[in-house]
Amino acid sequence: MTSAPPIILTQLDLQRLERLLDSLDDYGPAAEALEQELSRAQIVERSEMPAGVVTMNSRVHCLDEGTGKEYHLTLVYPHDAGKEGTVSVLAPVGTALLGMSVGQHIDWPTPAGKIIKLTLLAIEYQPEAAGDPF
Repeated sequence: MTSAPPIILTQLDLQRLERLLDSLDDYGPAAEALEQELSRAQIVERSEMPAGVVTMNSRVHCLDEGTGKEYHLTLVYPHDAGKEGTVSVLAPVGTALLGMSVGQHIDWPTPAGKIIKLTLLAIEYQPEAAGDPF
């Protein structure tokens, strides 16, 4: 990621993600990237989370600025990844999406080494805004 936009996390997501990092057998670059994101985040209570921010289990709508391709992704914990449309918080794009606000941009490095410039267009579902107990 070339520039890191400001991010917001809930206290609950922070606690769960710190437990995830503590539980990892292989603490590699993905874990280090997530830890860096957590360290720079503004932390709020669930009730204070704005509806336009990506939290864990949020479904988002993104646009590839280069090709115009649209993505609908759900940010999940690693054990829930692998289903169509899910992205693990430990994947580079998952770590980058965490805490972003609608309208912000990220650089998404693909496995092939290409950089995709993504814009967060909308939060289609956010547990906190929906009142779900995730």
